[in-house]
Amino acid sequence: MPTITIPKEFTKSKNLIAVTPNMYEEFLQWQKWVKSSRTFKPTAGELRELARARRDFSEGKFIKWEDLKHELALIHTRKSKKAI
Repeated sequence: MPTITIPKEFTKSKNLIAVTPNMYEEFLQWQKWVKSSRTFKPTAGELRELARARRDFSEGKFIKWEDLKHELALIHTRKSKKAI
């Protein structure tokens, strides 16, 4: 069995874990994959649209969810009556 010497600066931290190099490589690949999947980088066009949406919202240019549902329901009932 190999003998391992742990430097004193590591002994202060009680969160020391020993893993094989292969396991560590797998962990690094997994970590890279997780970080890349959570990263969202909007395009310049998306940033412009977001800025415009925020400006419109601050100016009160928006429709409430309940009002939108009501309007969509009205459109749906009008179309279904025309089909009859």
